[in-house]
Amino acid sequence: MVPSMSAWIWRRTIQTLKTSRLAPVKRNLCTCNGAPGAMCDAETIFALSSGHGRCGVAVVRVSGPASSTALRSMAGITHDLPPPRKALLRSITEPYSKEVLDRGLIIWFPGPHSFTGEDSAEFHVHGGPAVITAVLQALGSLPGMRPADAGEFTQRAFYAGKLGLTEVEGLGDLIHAETEAQRRQALRQMSGELGHLYQDWSHKLKRCLAHVEAFIDFSEDELIEDGVLNQVDRSVCDLQAEIERHLNDERRGERLRSGVQVVIAGATNAGKSSLLNTLCQRPAAIVSPIAGTTRDIVETSLDIGGFPILLSDTAGLRDSPDLVEREGVRRARERVEQADLTLVVVDATQLPPDAQQVPAYLQDQLRSVLPAKEHSGTEFPSERCLLVLNKTDLVPEEQMQELERELSRSPGLPPLCQISCQTNAGMQAFLAALHGSVKALCGDPLSGAPSLTQARHRAHLQQCIAALAQYQRYRDTDLALAAEGVRLSLTSLGRITGRVGAEEILDIIFKDFCIGK
Repeated sequence: MVPSMSAWIWRRTIQTLKTSRLAPVKRNLCTCNGAPGAMCDAETIFALSSGHGRCGVAVVRVSGPASSTALRSMAGITHDLPPPRKALLRSITEPYSKEVLDRGLIIWFPGPHSFTGEDSAEFHVHGGPAVITAVLQALGSLPGMRPADAGEFTQRAFYAGKLGLTEVEGLGDLIHAETEAQRRQALRQMSGELGHLYQDWSHKLKRCLAHVEAFIDFSEDELIEDGVLNQVDRSVCDLQAEIERHLNDERRGERLRSGVQVVIAGATNAGKSSLLNTLCQRPAAIVSPIAGTTRDIVETSLDIGGFPILLSDTAGLRDSPDLVEREGVRRARERVEQADLTLVVVDATQLPPDAQQVPAYLQDQLRSVLPAKEHSGTEFPSERCLLVLNKTDLVPEEQMQELERELSRSPGLPPLCQISCQTNAGMQAFLAALHGSVKALCGDPLSGAPSLTQARHRAHLQQCIAALAQYQRYRDTDLALAAEGVRLSLTSLGRITGRVGAEEILDIIFKDFCIGK
């Protein structure tokens, strides 16, 4: 959310600009009250581009044909514009009264060598609310200038061909990245790796479509060499297999982008809320010796070794006559169903005194928490579950040692961590195990092929696979319908990158085939 002070600055500026623009503005070269003329045929936008709130330096960005006018009007430049991409220290003035608003840096970015591809300028001023408001209002008073809409600078960069859609999404993810792994994944996507992968697939599909279209149009004239359709068949099969491998990533990229869903679950009074408070190092949940204290889901976001997790504490699982507690139990089970990783917390003081009975007891606890689809009854998924024995400080050391020996001979249980939320004993080993599980779920964002990060990418790729299946279905019966399948698959990929055009198909046709030769 935008801090209230910054929101106030922006609302005040917008209101002032709306009030000053009640009279129509001529869209041509103009000079108003002595201010230099401005190109008003196309809109020039401006906005505060640095972080909101009080800060040492604020960056105000301008983009559009009147950017040079803004520099001349507000930085006292009477002759040539500053050298491109070099900072100049100038007095920033109100364009009409010439009152000094601040003293700061100005930078000139002539198009097309700018972020948006347009003429752009930046004002680096002091980050106080009054300074920012004055500079924004001064820019808004110039003809042809208006406040930018949300994301409009990046939108202009996309339309100018500076960024593809996947790179735009990577930039957005980089801005919102909260952990090291998220930063690495977003930076990799913003650098264009994912877009290049999809563009490579698009190029292969364009070639396939060009060959099929050419075969349909020119094969009767014997102008197409033999084996063209066989080449298309191989290319379609290879591409389909490659996209399916890309889709079969267990949603690692999406999980890393949005955070791993980690749920703390177990019986009442096992210490689930204490574990939540220990992990987030604050009293996020109420802790009480009374069973059933937690009724609703308590959530907190954490950074575990650079990976984002959304940690949820849930109601203790038990049968209860209380309607509110029953609703809490229902929500807890629903959250476990949705979890990427479940921390099954067991009270160590409730373990059977006979160590040989403990494995069966722990299996019962796991079965009572985990959905039936995630285990066979005696085998439990090690990658989706951690078994946490809490309150070990209340169990004699000899009993815990005997327990460890017994559990080492009991296969089928998920990784076991022994902790005490009271004394913090075993917490380092538990955090290492948690980090390992989360890392396995997210993967290494810097290794291998770039990961899917957006649900829309997955949807379009699934549509692409279905369209390629249409090609294979109609290849021998109706080549026109088969070609339509390739065209639909190409359109689906184009919706991911934002780039697809019929003229590219024609270019390949005339490049790959000597039509009429």
